[in-house]
Amino acid sequence: MAHALDIDQLRTFLAIAELGSFTKAADAVNKTQSAVSMQMKRLEDRLERPIFVKDGRQSRLTEDGHRLIEFAQRMIRLNDETVTAFSAPSIVGRVRLGLPDDYAERLLPQVLAAFARLNPAIEIAVQCQGSIFTGEMIERGELDLAIVTSGDCVKVQGEVIRREPLHWVAPANQCLHCEDVLRLALGPTTCSWRTQAVSLLDRMNRAHCIAYTSSSAAALIGAVQAGLAIAVLPESAVRAGMRILGESDGFPMLPPCDITMVRAAAATDPVHDALCAHIRAAIGNVSSEMLVAAE
Repeated sequence: MAHALDIDQLRTFLAIAELGSFTKAADAVNKTQSAVSMQMKRLEDRLERPIFVKDGRQSRLTEDGHRLIEFAQRMIRLNDETVTAFSAPSIVGRVRLGLPDDYAERLLPQVLAAFARLNPAIEIAVQCQGSIFTGEMIERGELDLAIVTSGDCVKVQGEVIRREPLHWVAPANQCLHCEDVLRLALGPTTCSWRTQAVSLLDRMNRAHCIAYTSSSAAALIGAVQAGLAIAVLPESAVRAGMRILGESDGFPMLPPCDITMVRAAAATDPVHDALCAHIRAAIGNVSSEMLVAAE
């Protein structure tokens, strides 16, 4: 076995392990997908054993691939510490990122864990509050970047990076949807999901009441899990023990949830560019063609 391992190949390997696909990793490390594939082939040749195995159209880590993660992290960390000790890092700085608490819980781990490993000299300060307040902080220059719900943050222009189905969600072991008056757990009156849900029920003349109001997605999820009410949640927020209610249950289809990345006017430094690119690669699932087709 060759003794020297290529640090750049290990960085690419960790990006794949963190982001879950060669395509997303290629965007994160600024390489073509073919270049990423070639790097992994050379890394496997160097190790003389496979670290990925085909699983349908995707590739997943082998047992040796999982073992390699810790060694790769240690090697890259030592490499970066050594380089930092003798020269200034190419991208250094601090980014102030804002987003609602539900996105922080569901999306932030995917974003920050990999970004910190790929960009150890960039500090990220996170603030969690509702989309409207986050947008206002962007306008005032108190945040650099933000991830918000498009319908809640209409004053600030941004880039739609993710689209998810929006669902009526009820506890799986209760029939709250069969009651004469639907009990709902929704966001405040400024929440676009609440506006859409209430409007659809009003059009159907379906009796309902707002039994539980909170700006916290965790609180709304808790209300459903406790059997208190039916909520409106994006697909990635649906938990075990919940049931999605559809047209066969008498519930109309909701419009999709668009998640937008917004950027302050003064956020033009390389650190901001790096985090924007990483967010797109880590959680983005919307192409420009999809947006045009949806309009």
